[in-house]
Amino acid sequence: MGDRGRLVVPAELRQRAGLGEGSALIIIDTPSGLVVMTRDQARDHVRRQLEGADLVAQLLDDRRRAAAGEDAA
Repeated sequence: MGDRGRLVVPAELRQRAGLGEGSALIIIDTPSGLVVMTRDQARDHVRRQLEGADLVAQLLDDRRRAAAGEDAA
């Protein structure tokens, strides 16, 4: 960490990740620590996590359960 709060990424890691001066990074605070990703890496990560998920079906199921709870009350 630099004296102005700037994160210093070693040259070897910058080269491997294809980072240049001014590259936008996303920092995520997780229970295990900080995760640093490029926007493209974050997008790909989220896509992998959601792969195969039927979000519409999950939303409809949640709404149906909420409506059933309201009808029972």
